[in-house]
Amino acid sequence: MEFNKLRGIIADVLNLDPEEVTAESRFTEDLGADSLDLYQIKLEIEDAFDRQIEDEKVAGVKTVQDVLDLIRAEAAD
Repeated sequence: MEFNKLRGIIADVLNLDPEEVTAESRFTEDLGADSLDLYQIKLEIEDAFDRQIEDEKVAGVKTVQDVLDLIRAEAAD
């Protein structure tokens, strides 16, 4: 459920087919995201999942799975 929601957000921001977004996808190399795209994705995630994500934590994110792990860790706090 979380993955499908996250995939939809990423695909929407990056104008991709959701099927192109996998857990292993790297934002920059595979999906073509730049820093502004990543910031927009962060804002959309915060809104969709109703939680704040610290910028420092986002800086270490490389793959979609990293973001999913971050969302789950924030939910556990």
